[in-house]
Amino acid sequence: MTDFASLPVPVWRDELEHEYAALAERLEPLVPCLEIPLHLPWIDAINKLKKQRGAVIMAHSYQSPEIFHGVADITGDSLGLAQAAAECDADLIVLCGVHFMAESAKILAPEKTVLIPDLEAGCSLASSITAADVLALRAQHPGVPVVSYANTSAAVKAESDAICTSANAVQVVESMGAAKVIFLPDEFLGRHVASQTPVELVLWHGRCEVHEKFTAQQARHAREQFDAKLVAHPECPPEVLAEVDFVGSTTAMGKWLEREKP
Repeated sequence: MTDFASLPVPVWRDELEHEYAALAERLEPLVPCLEIPLHLPWIDAINKLKKQRGAVIMAHSYQSPEIFHGVADITGDSLGLAQAAAECDADLIVLCGVHFMAESAKILAPEKTVLIPDLEAGCSLASSITAADVLALRAQHPGVPVVSYANTSAAVKAESDAICTSANAVQVVESMGAAKVIFLPDEFLGRHVASQTPVELVLWHGRCEVHEKFTAQQARHAREQFDAKLVAHPECPPEVLAEVDFVGSTTAMGKWLEREKP
Protein backbone atom coordinates (compact mmCIF):
# COMPACT_ATOMS: atom_id res chain seq x y z
CA MET A 1 0.00 0.00 0.00
CA THR A 2 1.36 3.41 -0.93
CA ASP A 3 2.27 5.75 1.91
CA PHE A 4 1.30 9.02 0.25
CA ALA A 5 2.82 11.03 3.08
CA SER A 6 6.27 9.77 2.03
CA LEU A 7 5.92 10.84 -1.60
CA PRO A 8 8.12 13.75 -2.68
CA VAL A 9 6.12 16.94 -3.21
CA PRO A 10 6.98 19.50 -5.91
CA VAL A 11 7.85 22.59 -3.89
CA TRP A 12 10.01 25.51 -4.89
CA ARG A 13 13.29 25.90 -2.99
CA ASP A 14 15.83 28.61 -3.73
CA GLU A 15 18.50 25.88 -3.82
CA LEU A 16 16.92 24.40 -6.94
CA GLU A 17 18.45 27.11 -9.09
CA HIS A 18 21.93 26.02 -8.00
CA GLU A 19 21.23 22.26 -7.97
CA TYR A 20 19.79 22.31 -11.48
CA ALA A 21 21.89 25.09 -12.99
CA ALA A 22 23.35 22.84 -15.66
CA LEU A 23 19.90 21.54 -16.61
CA ALA A 24 18.47 25.06 -16.73
CA GLU A 25 21.26 26.08 -19.09
CA ARG A 26 20.48 23.09 -21.33
CA LEU A 27 16.76 23.91 -21.32
CA GLU A 28 17.21 27.63 -21.96
CA PRO A 29 17.18 27.43 -25.80
CA LEU A 30 14.41 24.81 -25.75
CA VAL A 31 11.86 26.10 -23.22
CA PRO A 32 10.54 29.64 -22.55
CA CYS A 33 12.74 31.05 -19.80
CA LEU A 34 9.77 31.87 -17.54
CA GLU A 35 8.70 28.21 -17.59
CA ILE A 36 11.97 26.73 -16.35
CA PRO A 37 11.43 27.70 -12.65
CA LEU A 38 7.96 26.13 -12.90
CA HIS A 39 9.40 22.83 -14.12
CA LEU A 40 12.25 22.53 -11.60
CA PRO A 41 10.15 21.56 -8.52
CA TRP A 42 8.44 18.81 -10.53
CA ILE A 43 11.73 17.59 -11.98
CA ASP A 44 13.22 17.51 -8.48
CA ALA A 45 10.25 15.59 -7.02
CA ILE A 46 10.22 13.06 -9.89
CA ASN A 47 13.96 12.44 -9.59
CA LYS A 48 13.59 11.85 -5.84
CA LEU A 49 10.64 9.49 -6.35
CA LYS A 50 12.39 7.39 -8.99
CA LYS A 51 15.36 7.04 -6.63
CA GLN A 52 13.03 5.93 -3.81
CA ARG A 53 11.36 3.33 -6.03
CA GLY A 54 14.46 2.18 -7.88
CA ALA A 55 12.79 3.08 -11.15
CA VAL A 56 14.29 3.88 -14.52
CA ILE A 57 12.54 6.53 -16.59
CA MET A 58 12.69 6.12 -20.36
CA ALA A 59 11.60 8.85 -22.75
CA HIS A 60 10.99 8.75 -26.47
CA SER A 61 12.86 11.27 -28.60
CA TYR A 62 9.60 13.14 -29.23
CA GLN A 63 9.08 13.98 -25.56
CA SER A 64 9.12 17.59 -24.38
CA PRO A 65 12.51 18.98 -23.24
CA GLU A 66 11.76 19.07 -19.52
CA ILE A 67 11.00 15.32 -19.63
CA PHE A 68 13.68 14.33 -22.14
CA HIS A 69 16.49 16.28 -20.44
CA GLY A 70 15.10 16.71 -16.93
CA VAL A 71 14.01 13.29 -15.69
CA ALA A 72 14.77 10.63 -18.32
CA ASP A 73 17.56 8.15 -17.61
CA ILE A 74 17.37 6.60 -21.08
CA THR A 75 16.20 8.23 -24.30
CA GLY A 76 15.77 6.98 -27.83
CA ASP A 77 13.35 5.65 -30.42
CA SER A 78 10.69 3.06 -29.64
CA LEU A 79 12.82 0.02 -30.48
CA GLY A 80 15.83 1.40 -28.62
CA LEU A 81 13.73 1.94 -25.50
CA ALA A 82 12.27 -1.57 -25.66
CA GLN A 83 15.76 -3.04 -26.00
CA ALA A 84 16.99 -0.89 -23.12
CA ALA A 85 14.11 -2.16 -20.97
CA ALA A 86 15.34 -5.71 -21.51
CA GLU A 87 18.94 -4.80 -20.74
CA CYS A 88 18.65 -2.44 -17.76
CA ASP A 89 18.93 -3.65 -14.17
CA ALA A 90 15.80 -1.94 -12.84
CA ASP A 91 12.65 -3.97 -12.20
CA LEU A 92 10.43 -0.89 -12.52
CA ILE A 93 10.34 1.03 -15.79
CA VAL A 94 8.39 4.20 -16.45
CA LEU A 95 8.06 4.66 -20.19
CA CYS A 96 7.24 8.18 -21.33
CA GLY A 97 5.70 7.40 -24.67
CA VAL A 98 2.55 5.94 -26.17
CA HIS A 99 0.85 2.60 -25.55
CA PHE A 100 2.56 0.53 -28.22
CA MET A 101 5.97 1.63 -26.90
CA ALA A 102 5.14 0.46 -23.38
CA GLU A 103 3.76 -2.80 -24.81
CA SER A 104 6.95 -3.33 -26.82
CA ALA A 105 9.06 -2.79 -23.70
CA LYS A 106 6.94 -5.32 -21.82
CA ILE A 107 7.25 -7.85 -24.67
CA LEU A 108 11.05 -7.69 -24.52
CA ALA A 109 11.14 -7.46 -20.70
CA PRO A 110 8.18 -9.60 -19.54
CA GLU A 111 9.55 -10.04 -16.02
CA LYS A 112 9.62 -6.29 -15.36
CA THR A 113 6.92 -3.83 -14.36
CA VAL A 114 6.39 -1.32 -17.15
CA LEU A 115 4.31 1.76 -16.36
CA ILE A 116 2.99 4.42 -18.74
CA PRO A 117 2.33 7.81 -17.10
CA ASP A 118 -0.66 8.72 -19.28
CA LEU A 119 -3.21 6.01 -20.03
CA GLU A 120 -4.63 8.20 -22.81
CA ALA A 121 -1.29 8.37 -24.64
CA GLY A 122 -2.25 6.74 -27.90
CA CYS A 123 -0.95 6.71 -31.47
CA SER A 124 -3.20 7.40 -34.45
CA LEU A 125 -1.15 5.04 -36.59
CA ALA A 126 -1.35 2.15 -34.11
CA SER A 127 -5.09 2.81 -33.72
CA SER A 128 -5.65 2.62 -37.47
CA ILE A 129 -5.58 -1.20 -37.53
CA THR A 130 -6.74 -4.06 -35.34
CA ALA A 131 -5.93 -7.73 -35.09
CA ALA A 132 -9.28 -8.43 -36.80
CA ASP A 133 -8.18 -6.28 -39.74
CA VAL A 134 -5.00 -8.35 -40.09
CA LEU A 135 -7.01 -11.58 -40.11
CA ALA A 136 -9.34 -10.14 -42.76
CA LEU A 137 -6.37 -9.19 -44.95
CA ARG A 138 -4.94 -12.70 -44.60
CA ALA A 139 -8.28 -14.09 -45.77
CA GLN A 140 -8.22 -11.77 -48.79
CA HIS A 141 -4.61 -12.68 -49.63
CA PRO A 142 -4.11 -16.36 -48.67
CA GLY A 143 -0.52 -17.38 -48.09
CA VAL A 144 0.85 -13.82 -48.32
CA PRO A 145 3.13 -13.02 -45.34
CA VAL A 146 2.40 -10.05 -43.09
CA VAL A 147 5.08 -7.56 -42.05
CA SER A 148 3.92 -5.04 -39.47
CA TYR A 149 5.63 -1.85 -38.44
CA ALA A 150 6.75 -1.62 -34.82
CA ASN A 151 4.22 1.21 -34.34
CA THR A 152 1.37 -1.23 -33.81
CA SER A 153 -0.40 -2.81 -30.87
CA ALA A 154 0.74 -6.08 -29.33
CA ALA A 155 -2.43 -7.68 -30.68
CA VAL A 156 -1.53 -6.72 -34.26
CA LYS A 157 2.06 -7.87 -33.77
CA ALA A 158 0.78 -11.26 -32.59
CA GLU A 159 -1.05 -11.76 -35.90
CA SER A 160 1.97 -10.78 -38.02
CA ASP A 161 4.79 -12.89 -39.44
CA ALA A 162 7.49 -10.29 -38.82
CA ILE A 163 7.93 -6.88 -37.24
CA CYS A 164 10.04 -4.13 -38.75
CA THR A 165 11.22 -0.63 -37.94
CA SER A 166 11.44 2.24 -40.39
CA ALA A 167 15.20 1.60 -40.55
CA ASN A 168 15.03 -2.08 -41.53
CA ALA A 169 11.66 -2.28 -43.30
CA VAL A 170 13.12 -3.04 -46.74
CA GLN A 171 15.38 -5.80 -45.40
CA VAL A 172 12.54 -7.41 -43.41
CA VAL A 173 10.16 -7.31 -46.37
CA GLU A 174 12.74 -8.96 -48.64
CA SER A 175 13.62 -11.53 -45.97
CA MET A 176 10.10 -12.97 -46.32
CA GLY A 177 11.24 -14.53 -49.62
CA ALA A 178 7.87 -13.81 -51.21
CA ALA A 179 6.85 -11.96 -54.37
CA LYS A 180 4.04 -10.24 -52.45
CA VAL A 181 3.92 -9.02 -48.82
CA ILE A 182 1.18 -7.39 -46.77
CA PHE A 183 2.82 -4.34 -45.20
CA LEU A 184 1.05 -2.71 -42.25
CA PRO A 185 -0.13 -0.20 -41.26
CA ASP A 186 1.60 3.01 -42.46
CA GLU A 187 0.68 3.82 -46.06
CA PHE A 188 3.44 6.39 -46.57
CA LEU A 189 6.17 4.22 -45.07
CA GLY A 190 4.87 1.38 -47.23
CA ARG A 191 5.09 3.51 -50.37
CA HIS A 192 8.64 4.50 -49.41
CA VAL A 193 9.57 0.83 -48.95
CA ALA A 194 7.85 -0.11 -52.22
CA SER A 195 10.07 2.37 -54.07
CA GLN A 196 13.15 0.45 -52.90
CA THR A 197 12.19 -3.18 -53.47
CA PRO A 198 10.76 -5.31 -56.29
CA VAL A 199 8.45 -7.03 -53.80
CA GLU A 200 4.79 -6.16 -54.39
CA LEU A 201 3.29 -4.62 -51.25
CA VAL A 202 -0.32 -4.74 -50.15
CA LEU A 203 -0.73 -1.53 -48.14
CA TRP A 204 -3.11 -0.40 -45.42
CA HIS A 205 -4.52 3.14 -45.16
CA GLY A 206 -2.93 3.98 -41.81
CA ARG A 207 -1.17 7.29 -41.31
CA CYS A 208 0.43 9.23 -38.48
CA GLU A 209 -1.75 12.27 -37.80
CA VAL A 210 1.38 14.38 -37.22
CA HIS A 211 3.61 13.31 -40.10
CA GLU A 212 0.81 13.45 -42.67
CA LYS A 213 0.28 17.17 -42.00
CA PHE A 214 3.61 18.21 -43.52
CA THR A 215 3.46 19.42 -47.13
CA ALA A 216 5.96 19.86 -49.95
CA GLN A 217 5.18 23.58 -49.96
CA GLN A 218 6.18 23.84 -46.29
CA ALA A 219 9.42 21.99 -47.04
CA ARG A 220 10.28 24.32 -49.92
CA HIS A 221 9.42 27.36 -47.80
CA ALA A 222 11.70 26.20 -44.97
CA ARG A 223 14.58 25.71 -47.40
CA GLU A 224 14.09 29.09 -49.06
CA GLN A 225 13.33 31.08 -45.90
CA PHE A 226 16.06 29.65 -43.68
CA ASP A 227 18.53 28.25 -46.22
CA ALA A 228 17.98 25.01 -44.32
CA LYS A 229 18.87 21.40 -44.88
CA LEU A 230 15.79 19.21 -44.54
CA VAL A 231 15.38 15.76 -43.01
CA ALA A 232 12.18 13.73 -42.87
CA HIS A 233 10.83 10.51 -41.47
CA PRO A 234 9.40 8.08 -44.05
CA GLU A 235 6.01 8.39 -42.35
CA CYS A 236 5.75 11.76 -44.15
CA PRO A 237 3.91 12.02 -47.50
CA PRO A 238 5.96 11.05 -50.59
CA GLU A 239 5.87 14.60 -51.97
CA VAL A 240 7.58 15.78 -48.76
CA LEU A 241 10.25 13.08 -48.99
CA ALA A 242 10.98 14.22 -52.54
CA GLU A 243 11.92 17.68 -51.23
CA VAL A 244 14.33 16.75 -48.43
CA ASP A 245 18.05 16.06 -48.17
CA PHE A 246 17.76 12.92 -46.06
CA VAL A 247 15.03 10.39 -45.30
CA GLY A 248 15.44 8.07 -42.34
CA SER A 249 14.32 6.79 -38.97
CA THR A 250 14.46 8.94 -35.86
CA THR A 251 17.87 7.53 -34.95
CA ALA A 252 19.15 7.78 -38.52
CA MET A 253 18.11 11.43 -38.73
CA GLY A 254 20.00 12.18 -35.53
CA LYS A 255 23.11 10.42 -36.84
CA TRP A 256 22.86 12.30 -40.15
CA LEU A 257 22.71 15.63 -38.32
CA GLU A 258 25.71 14.68 -36.17
CA ARG A 259 27.68 13.65 -39.26
CA GLU A 260 26.72 16.47 -41.62
CA LYS A 261 26.46 19.28 -39.03
CA PRO A 262 24.38 21.52 -41.34
